[in-house]
Amino acid sequence: MGAELTKAVKKRYNQIVAFSSFSALQQSGIGKMESLEGENKGSYSLRISANYRLIVSPEAKDLSAESLKACDTLIIKGVIDYHGKGKKYSWLIP
Repeated sequence: MGAELTKAVKKRYNQIVAFSSFSALQQSGIGKMESLEGENKGSYSLRISANYRLIVSPEAKDLSAESLKACDTLIIKGVIDYHGKGKKYSWLIP
């Protein structure tokens, strides 16, 4: 991955663990979080750079606001090389 991208992933990870809930992370604006669709529905991307995203899934019983507010655990699915909607993701860290 390279040293620069590795540092950026670690920085984003450190930011994530500083939050007490998934909802607080969403509201913070860190990483310009976006919900994913299709086979990754229920997961979210956080920007690491212009082309790289950290993919996470809240460990919640559902995706309701109440459930996400109570959610304090994320599953990190990996890092993808992201080149826009409708394109296949290339996983760097699956």
